[in-house]
Amino acid sequence: MEKLRLGVSSCLLGNEVRYDGGHKFDAWIVKTLGNFVDYIALCPEHECGLPIPREAMNLSGKKDDYRMLTVKTGIDHSARMLAWSEKAIAKLRSKQLCGYILKSKSPSCGMERVKIYPPHGGAPGKTGVGLFARTLQQAFPLLPIEEEGRLHDAAIRENFIERVFVMHRWHKLLSAPVGAAEIIRFHSIHKYLIMAHSPQHYRQMGKLVAEVKKHAIPDFLDTYLQALMTATRLHASPSKQQNVLLHLLGYFKPDLDSFEKQELIQLIAQYKAGLIPLIVPITLINHYVRKYNKEYLADQVYLQPHPVELKLRNHA
Repeated sequence: MEKLRLGVSSCLLGNEVRYDGGHKFDAWIVKTLGNFVDYIALCPEHECGLPIPREAMNLSGKKDDYRMLTVKTGIDHSARMLAWSEKAIAKLRSKQLCGYILKSKSPSCGMERVKIYPPHGGAPGKTGVGLFARTLQQAFPLLPIEEEGRLHDAAIRENFIERVFVMHRWHKLLSAPVGAAEIIRFHSIHKYLIMAHSPQHYRQMGKLVAEVKKHAIPDFLDTYLQALMTATRLHASPSKQQNVLLHLLGYFKPDLDSFEKQELIQLIAQYKAGLIPLIVPITLINHYVRKYNKEYLADQVYLQPHPVELKLRNHA
């Protein structure tokens, strides 16, 4: 399949760019996700002009007013970092990024809970955001952005990658002329994916798309993307997933015998109870989609939102 494009903190790929000349190689990012991704690797601290190795830095100040200082000498590199960040963001705007993976705890790349040290001593508070990460989030508020540490959580990892592939399909939509028909088609294949994250957004977005012809397309695209990425950011809980699975079961009522229906209902219930992973009922539904030639369901992104090789639905 066509590879998508992700930004990443360079040290996570094994590049020796950290303050101590080392790296933070992440095997899942490189060896698993890397099979489906072209990475744009950046090390803000090095690329803003600081050497390797260099003096360690941290954030110093108060919760909403802090600077990036060297630990021993107290040199303030905030202005240098922010100036470079603005230039880097300008270049990234043309790259059609589908997401970004940041290095946790970093004074430049940390996405959340970065330590801020009081200027005159005392215990640090974990309330900071790295200076580059903050600029990135402000510039791309709808872009899926995560830290490598949080991606060790199976649910967070699945949600992030799902949103990354949504953004990838969105870029593909916009790569050709877009009219009402293309928008309706895009929404149609994402309906059950949206429902799994937010039934409320599912209903609201259905009404929105029904009136697409009343709006100027550029304005509509902005409104729709905002709703889409807001919806998919919400956690697709087992209860929400169960709701979608039972909706899909309804398409097979004329086809399945009583035993087959009960088997699928039981698998859905076992998934909801945490006894089996989501991939089990999904696999059976995909089998029935092919067996009974359900073309509408065959196009549903929900049934395969990302490559099966990533094994994101294999956790109970």
